[in-house]
Amino acid sequence: MGYDVYKIRSQFPMLNVPHFMQGKPLVYLDNASTTFKPQCVIDAMNDYYTKWNANSHRGDYDLLYHMDQLVLEARKTVSKFLNCEPREVVFTSGTTMSINLLANGLKHILKPNDEILLSEAEHASNVLPWFNIAKQTGANIKFIPLNNNGEVTPDNLKSTITNKTKIVALAHVSNVLGSENDIKSLTPIVHEYGAIFCVDGAQSVPHLKTDFKDLDIDFLSFSGHKLCGPTGTGCLIGKYDLLNELDPFIVGGGDNINFDIDSSLELLPAPEKFEAGTLNLAGIIGLKQAIEFIMSIGIDNIHNHDKELIEYAISRLSSYDKIIIYNANNRNGILTFNIKDVFAQDEATLLNSKGIAVRSGQHCAKLLYHQICTKATVRLSTYLYTTKEEIDAFVDAIINGGDILDAYFSN
Repeated sequence: MGYDVYKIRSQFPMLNVPHFMQGKPLVYLDNASTTFKPQCVIDAMNDYYTKWNANSHRGDYDLLYHMDQLVLEARKTVSKFLNCEPREVVFTSGTTMSINLLANGLKHILKPNDEILLSEAEHASNVLPWFNIAKQTGANIKFIPLNNNGEVTPDNLKSTITNKTKIVALAHVSNVLGSENDIKSLTPIVHEYGAIFCVDGAQSVPHLKTDFKDLDIDFLSFSGHKLCGPTGTGCLIGKYDLLNELDPFIVGGGDNINFDIDSSLELLPAPEKFEAGTLNLAGIIGLKQAIEFIMSIGIDNIHNHDKELIEYAISRLSSYDKIIIYNANNRNGILTFNIKDVFAQDEATLLNSKGIAVRSGQHCAKLLYHQICTKATVRLSTYLYTTKEEIDAFVDAIINGGDILDAYFSN
């Protein structure tokens, strides 16, 4: 391991208070949903409200100029983290808004019978925006087959893509299976057909080294709250020329050079043309601090930590016949499973009664049941502060859980 996980844990207030429901320490294993925030992120946001609360791009006084510089520095931090240009960083409220902005902005390239390629492993936020745009334009949605590990392979992409394909939208890492698409091997195929490649990085950016220029993708979306940043923050990263071809999702103050009574409108260039209205400035400051925190630990160290913990969990669980593991080959910090003859939500409720927080259900990926042949699963997900002892507590609770009804009648 490349860092001291126990020293890291001391920086997270949520990890140093009793579980409010059980009066015991919380074993938090739902990091694919959202992550806890270190004190430095909380302090950075508090500083905004107590030391330099001002708008951005709205005046000529020192306090506002300072705020402008903080937003610029945040763009530079994101660009350093992902190896893109600062002008390619659009601040949004998260992955969902980023993909909706992108789908709306790409509407102009679609005509009836054009194709948008997805996979059945996609989160709703990388399905429903494309469904909407397909309905508006007459384009067709097609699904690239997945292999047995839930991955899109180059061969499967080649078997699906055609000259009518205009957009390919895929997650880098599945939020259910943790399966990782080899994006770099897929990009040349997408571009060979002249299509736009849009990557959902919600589950990859916080855990894997993501080099925007090296991957050569066209757009990348991610959320701040999944990498120790504030909720309501995220980014759309796009190649600059392509960003400037997109229409903005919303318009208003701060995104334009001029407009007049004749309905004429001259927008600012990207990224500002997509940032109408007052930005989540406290959140952007918090996001900058969160990314700096991640970089101080090292993204490769975080990935290796996730991998070690998932391998350990699988090694402990795999010998028990009653446990069905759906992604035993995954090493990206997500373990998805069921207990034979136990409803997923019941198992999650039992674990909650023991102070262990996991996710159950369809995880917003409601098409994936075609692949795994079940609609509801239990998902464990780790992050940089998860410990081996927490995995042990989880496994022990699974193995020695007792009657599932105990969870409902223990109080």
